[in-house]
Amino acid sequence: MEEAIVLYPSPPIGHLISMVELGKLLLTQKPSLSIHILITSVPYDSGSTAPYIANVAATIPSIKFHHLPTVTLPSTKTTNYEELTFEVLRLSNPHVREQLLSISKNYTIHGLVVDFFCCAALNVAKELNIPGYHFSTSGAGILAVFHYFPTIHNTTTKSLKDLKSLLHIPGVPPIPSSDMPIPVLHRDDKSYENFLDSSRSFPESAGIVVNTFESLEARAVKTLSEGLCVPNNRTPPIYCIGPLIATEGPKDDAGTRNGTTLECLTWLDSQPVGSVVFLCFGSLGLFSKEQLREIAFGLERSGHRFLWVVRNPPSDNKSVALSAHPNIDLDSLLPEGFLDRTKERGLVLKSWAPQVAVLNHPSVGGFVSHCGWNSVLEAVCAGVPLVAWPLYAEQRLNRIFLVEEMKLALPMNESDDGFVSSAEVEKRVLGLMESEEGKLIRERTIAMKIAAQAALNEGGSSRVALSQLVESWKHK
Repeated sequence: MEEAIVLYPSPPIGHLISMVELGKLLLTQKPSLSIHILITSVPYDSGSTAPYIANVAATIPSIKFHHLPTVTLPSTKTTNYEELTFEVLRLSNPHVREQLLSISKNYTIHGLVVDFFCCAALNVAKELNIPGYHFSTSGAGILAVFHYFPTIHNTTTKSLKDLKSLLHIPGVPPIPSSDMPIPVLHRDDKSYENFLDSSRSFPESAGIVVNTFESLEARAVKTLSEGLCVPNNRTPPIYCIGPLIATEGPKDDAGTRNGTTLECLTWLDSQPVGSVVFLCFGSLGLFSKEQLREIAFGLERSGHRFLWVVRNPPSDNKSVALSAHPNIDLDSLLPEGFLDRTKERGLVLKSWAPQVAVLNHPSVGGFVSHCGWNSVLEAVCAGVPLVAWPLYAEQRLNRIFLVEEMKLALPMNESDDGFVSSAEVEKRVLGLMESEEGKLIRERTIAMKIAAQAALNEGGSSRVALSQLVESWKHK
């Protein structure tokens, strides 16, 4: 029978893209492999996936998609997207089982690869004697934190939000307890329990595949590999196979996107080398109208050229975008006259920009980012230094790693309520583009770009890890 790997991403488009890129990478190592990707749907806007899936299916015949039946959630008042996601995926287990049995009729399945939210499916894989693998779409630092999370849970009875202390976790800098992801701050929340269950599943897996490369997170990778993050249990083999970068994103609105691509790249062509600050905050990030205005004033006062993506409508909800957004009226959101006053040196785009193309454009010299891991890797691979402005999920941790461990970013500092002043925006833009510290960060980022390429080359650490992963299937 043909050999197959089944990939099971959580629903947001970014997780799906990472999993597809993993599938493509596996095919470079073993072209005869058949890749099967399980797709679930969730009751919130996680980004339109249908056009992207159609495009991948049409261009890569070895990748096949299987849509699981939609599950009915019990009555719930929660709008917490992590909690909704865990619940949908847990209730999908019977459908995952059916698909695995169906696929196994025609293929030898070497493994089920899940991301963090899908860990409940590892029980199904175990029942069917299929090796289960974790795929960390975040880096090794986040992996170290969540490997150690059960130990933190066992050493305190307090909620992390009440600890008000530094967490000393092997392999990463000290972490203020308040910087842990929101779902794990409240010990009594369902989300906390979900994250704890997923964290406890790591020792049970056949291996952990990580979208990073060793020289980017050397200390975290070494600490994980030595088993120091799970003091009382085994740590499976760690395979650092990154950086995995999607060369292009979903094409859900090709006409608009092609026009936007042309507009922003043409505009960048007319700017001096390394002169433009790019601001983009991910698919789920939200800003209030007041915060958008502060960003605008800060950019204007900095005097620097900028390309700014205003992706979502303003909201006072500090959570994430759980519903589709209407068309954005920039004039009503931004300070009066701002677009006119900055038109010679700034471009504001609605909703979307071709991020990889922008970051790799010679005119771009800095990136103000929400610190989503995909965006971090894209910046590193383009050699563009960052200002780290986390908004949700594990991004506050990524800011710590970027600023204190990797030293590839300046931090954007917010007030206690999460608000960032125009003075802070101005200070960080000037710091990145003009200061001695900014120059050192830029030099380190360019060096890391070279290291990323070396990791992917023949004989590089990520190529070797990929080969070891595929080789391990022969012995399962």
